[in-house]
Amino acid sequence: MSAPIHRLSVDELVPMVRSVLQTETDMIANMANIAALLFETLPQINWAGFYLWKEADRQLVLGPFQGRLACTRIPLGRGVCGTVAQNRETLVVPDVHAFPGHIACDAASESEIVLPVVARGALVGVLDIDSPVKDRFSDADRTRLKEVVSLLVATLEG
Repeated sequence: MSAPIHRLSVDELVPMVRSVLQTETDMIANMANIAALLFETLPQINWAGFYLWKEADRQLVLGPFQGRLACTRIPLGRGVCGTVAQNRETLVVPDVHAFPGHIACDAASESEIVLPVVARGALVGVLDIDSPVKDRFSDADRTRLKEVVSLLVATLEG
């Protein structure tokens, strides 16, 4: 049995992600490992994972994640994830209950950050991280998590 991973700052996470991605090119494998790293290392997180864009269905479909049971499909423009997919801009939501049209997959979630994953100009999906604490995500989180997404995108663009 392996030892539990210690909680880290978001600054310490980026080198870990870089190390995990440096020899792997498979998108699903990389997303799964990123979700695990986020969930196991960041404090005050109750869900971390990806939703993948399905162009034919015009919706996001649940991808690799860590946490409780999740919503399986999210239409474009609905909730925080669907809004990020539509606008392709990161959203930090300090209080999910104040976000119009928020989709409550886990009643324990209080705040959320969602980042678009775009490779070669095409939407691949979104990285979604939830917290049971209001106003959990800072500008530093936004910056470092954008770096994490950039590292993933680099593996997709080869």
